[in-house]
Amino acid sequence: MALCKRKPRGALKHIVSQFELLKQNRSTLPSLISAPKPTAAASSSSSSSSWLSKLICDPRANWVSRTPLSSPRRFESTVAEKLPRFANGVPDSLTLDFPGGKVAFTPKMSFISESPKERAHCYRVLDEDGQPLARSSFIQVSEQVAVRIYNEMVTLQTMDNIFYEAQRQGRISFYVTSMGEEAINIASAAALTFDDLVFPQYREPGVLLWRGFTLQEFANQCFGNKADYGKGRQMPVHYGSSKLNYFTVSSTIATQIPHAVGAAYSLKMDKKDACVITYFGDGGSSEGDFHAAINFAAVREAPVIFICRNNGWAISTPTSDQFRSDGIVVKGPAYGVRSIRVDGNDALAMYSSVRAAREMAIGEQRPILIEALTYRAGHHSTSDDSTKYRPANEIEWWRTARDPVSRLRKWIVSNGWWSEEAESELRSNVRKQLLHAIQVAERVEKPPISDLFTDVYDVPPLNLREQEMSLRETIKRYPQDYPEDIPA
Repeated sequence: MALCKRKPRGALKHIVSQFELLKQNRSTLPSLISAPKPTAAASSSSSSSSWLSKLICDPRANWVSRTPLSSPRRFESTVAEKLPRFANGVPDSLTLDFPGGKVAFTPKMSFISESPKERAHCYRVLDEDGQPLARSSFIQVSEQVAVRIYNEMVTLQTMDNIFYEAQRQGRISFYVTSMGEEAINIASAAALTFDDLVFPQYREPGVLLWRGFTLQEFANQCFGNKADYGKGRQMPVHYGSSKLNYFTVSSTIATQIPHAVGAAYSLKMDKKDACVITYFGDGGSSEGDFHAAINFAAVREAPVIFICRNNGWAISTPTSDQFRSDGIVVKGPAYGVRSIRVDGNDALAMYSSVRAAREMAIGEQRPILIEALTYRAGHHSTSDDSTKYRPANEIEWWRTARDPVSRLRKWIVSNGWWSEEAESELRSNVRKQLLHAIQVAERVEKPPISDLFTDVYDVPPLNLREQEMSLRETIKRYPQDYPEDIPA
């Protein structure tokens, strides 16, 4: 309030004099600035001060800029602000020529609201009964593609159930399911090409499944046997395949996001007809890596698609304890990134949005942010019991009423592309293949101890050779503390 009562002096007095000139010439000014109607008392300095103070302090001022503060493309102007010049008493410009674009001035003070009046809408194609919404716009999917998407969603769902039980039986050490998020996995993968690079978190095995990773390869990785491409060094579900352009999963949250942007920028420099897609959860958006990466992508115009699986929970932390914004989708425009919110349990909506995002990312050389609203219908991992922090009936409701697999099935059935016989045969075959893959993976020997010390240095340094010798001596001294099936 001190600002409202203080008499003008120095720089403030100069500003007052500029407003006086604006008032005197108001009839010739554009409609952008509308000065208050002068009164008899307006000629004095103090009256001018009161008028300016009212403009600054009036809480009723409600200005909304209709001029974009920044260019949608790379900054083109680096002209610094200059003092206003007057011709015949009229300023030659009512905007600030600032890096990023011209900024319009206003005499009214108004803060941008911390939240919009209405939450961002969520793009959806199919309702809960698998029927297209009226006037819905989506990319048409052929019978072949639709049936394959459904097949892979069922396969992923079955694989999660069987591997989860295998962990509970003590046959593997750890597992993470994708229950409730099958549509995000498979439909997004179907919208890409094999030339597109994938930087996953740890809940996207369906993308790898779509690209041709076999059930036996999944089992080999989870059991950490000699056939595992990671040579048993990674935790289960930390898949990777250079052949399928699927970068190896890392446990640390959000580290894959800046990597994805760097890879996308590389594709841009090489003028490749491809893009990068990276997946992360709502918890990942709370990491600094996300913010640094999306800003870098915007400034460098990297062809990368960010897909945030907003499933409501970062392990036991609800989104309400993570951010006050309207989810993740609003963070995109803040960084200058085109964004969309999608029903993550709707396979057609996910397919259409990712296809469109890919075309924009490559064709326009720009990043795209997709927030997929879904729900983690399983526990965070086999180390978690989510009923400790969320109601069991809530989990069950999402698992049944909002199941993305059932919704897509209703749609393909209504189109005459699926039957009960096909359903029974699919589930039976997938289960048999998975059980066989587990039996085979269990029988394959483990990687040798030497693999713990290779693939980093061409010639192992002395300290690594010493560590290997120490480990071998320890195993020989205490054989009862180490598995018998690890080759020396």
